[in-house]
Amino acid sequence: MASVISGDMATEHINGNGPEEPMDTSAAVTHSEHFQTLLEAGLPQKVAEKLDEIYIAGLVSHSDLDDRAIEALKEFNEEGALQVLLQFKDSDLSHVQNKSAFLCGVMKTYRQREKQGTKVSDTNKGPDEAKIKALLDRTGYTLDVTTGQRKYGGPPPESAHTGAQPTIGTEIFVGKIPRDLFEDELVPLFEKAGTIWDLRLMMDPLSGLNRGYAFVTYCTKESAQQAVKLCNNNEIRPGKHIGVCISVANNRLFVGSIPKSKTKDQIVEEFAKVTEGLNDVILYHQPDDKKKNRGFCFLEYEDHKTAAQARRRLMSGKVKVWGNVVTVEWADPIEDPDPEVMAKVKVLFVRNLASTVTEETLEKTFNQFGKLERVKKLKDYAFIHFEERDGAVKALAELNGKELEGEDIEIVFAKPPDQKRKERKAQRQAAKTQMYDEYYYYGPPHMPPPRGRARGGRGGYSYPHDYYGYEDYYDYYGYDYHNYRGGYDDPYYGYDDFQGSVRGARGARGGVRGGASQTRGRGAITPRGRLGFTQRGGLGTIR
Repeated sequence: MASVISGDMATEHINGNGPEEPMDTSAAVTHSEHFQTLLEAGLPQKVAEKLDEIYIAGLVSHSDLDDRAIEALKEFNEEGALQVLLQFKDSDLSHVQNKSAFLCGVMKTYRQREKQGTKVSDTNKGPDEAKIKALLDRTGYTLDVTTGQRKYGGPPPESAHTGAQPTIGTEIFVGKIPRDLFEDELVPLFEKAGTIWDLRLMMDPLSGLNRGYAFVTYCTKESAQQAVKLCNNNEIRPGKHIGVCISVANNRLFVGSIPKSKTKDQIVEEFAKVTEGLNDVILYHQPDDKKKNRGFCFLEYEDHKTAAQARRRLMSGKVKVWGNVVTVEWADPIEDPDPEVMAKVKVLFVRNLASTVTEETLEKTFNQFGKLERVKKLKDYAFIHFEERDGAVKALAELNGKELEGEDIEIVFAKPPDQKRKERKAQRQAAKTQMYDEYYYYGPPHMPPPRGRARGGRGGYSYPHDYYGYEDYYDYYGYDYHNYRGGYDDPYYGYDDFQGSVRGARGARGGVRGGASQTRGRGAITPRGRLGFTQRGGLGTIR
C-alpha cells in the first residue's frame, strides 16, 4: 500500500526536520575484520583503509605485520604513509617471507629517497621473474627477498643436501658483480663447484639493483676452495670479470679498557652477564708480569649474529663492565691460508716465552733439529726460520708444550699474510690523515682505529686467536714471504697503557679492516725463501 505524507510532514522533510530514512549502503566501502584494529592502533583513516585494501587483496595478512611495522608506519604523515603502502603493494612479494621486515625496509627506503630528493615512484628493472621461477623449479631451492638482500637457499632442499649446516671456511665472497645481474646468472656458474648451501645477493633498495657483491656458502670447504679456483676472474658477461675469495664470518670482538688486574675467568664471568653466546676469551699477559693482562682482550661468540648483538649492546653506552664503558670493535677474522701455501712454510711461531729467554737460547734450542736461517724474539714470542721444512716439522713435534726456562712454550707454523691482506693494508695507509698516522705509529696496532664520521668496513682488527692465527704479527713487523724487509716491530708497542680509543678526523674511514701501524722494516727485499740470515749461538734448556 502506498504511503501518504501530509502537507506538514512534507514541509518538515524539506526543512530537514523530518524522521531520518535508512542510508543507501550499496556503495559503501568493504572492510576486513581488522580495519577497526588498525584505527585503534592509531593509523589515520585513509592509511588504515589503504592497508586494509592490501589485506583484502590477499597480498599480506594482518598477522604478517607485527607491532613494530605498524608503529613505524604511524610516524609518517598521511601522504608519506600512503606512498609507502602504494610502493609496498606494487612490490613483488612472492619470495618475501618476512613481510613485516620488508615493509619496514620500504619505509626506510622512502626516507632515504626523501633526503636525496628522488621520487619514490622511481624504479629500475629488477630480475626476470620468469627466469627466476625456472631456476627455482629446476633446483628446488627457495628464495627469500628483503629490501637489503635476496637469499637463495639456506638450507638447500633435501634432494641436494641432508647434512649439517656448514662450518667456517665454506663461504666465499663474490665481488665486481654487474648491478643488474641476479640469481639466474649467478647460480649456474657457482653450482659447478659443488652443492650450494645458500647464496646471498646484497641489494640496494634505492635502485632496486644489487650492490655489486654476494656471499655463497657451500656444503663443504672443498667446494668453496674449488669455487675460488674456478670462478675468480671469471668473465660472467662480456668485459665483466668477477672476483672471488674465501670469506670468514666474523664472530670475534676486540675489547679495550680492560682492568689489567683481571684474569681470564673474571673477564668471562663479567661479559657473560651482559652478553649472550660467549664461547671464549683470548687474553694476553704482560711479558714481565704474568699476573697482569695488557689492557685488552678478544671475545669469541657462537656465531656472527650473537657477536653483532653483543657489539651493539656493548657500544650502546648503557652497559658498563666493572663500572666502565669499554671500547669495542670487530676483530679481523682469521683466514685459513691455502693448504698448498702452508705446506711450504718453514717458519715456526713460538709464544709464551719467559723474559729471560734470549735469541741465543732459542738458537741453541732449535738448531738441533735443522739448520736455521734466522731467529727473532719480540717480548714473549719469537719466529724461528729453518732452511728446510723437515727441521721445522721435527722441532714442532718435539718441543711444542715443553718447558723452556720455567714457561710452557706453544709452537705452531707461522701463517704468511695473503696478497689481499697486503692490499687492504696499503689502502688503509693511503687513506689516513696526519692524526691517523701519529696514532698508528705510536698507538697499539691491535687497538681500534680513530673513529671518524664516515662509514667503516666489514671487519676490524688483526689479532692472534687462541694462539693459532699469527698473520697479524707479520703485518706489524714486516714479515712477508713475498716481500720480506727484515724489519721487526713490536706488535704491542704502546699497548700496555691502553685505556681507550682516539677520535679520528672528520670523514676519515674509521672502521676499515685493521688498525695496524705502518711497518718500519729495515734492509733490502730478499727473494722468497732465501733470506740468508746468520745463525746465533747460545744455551737453552728443554724439559
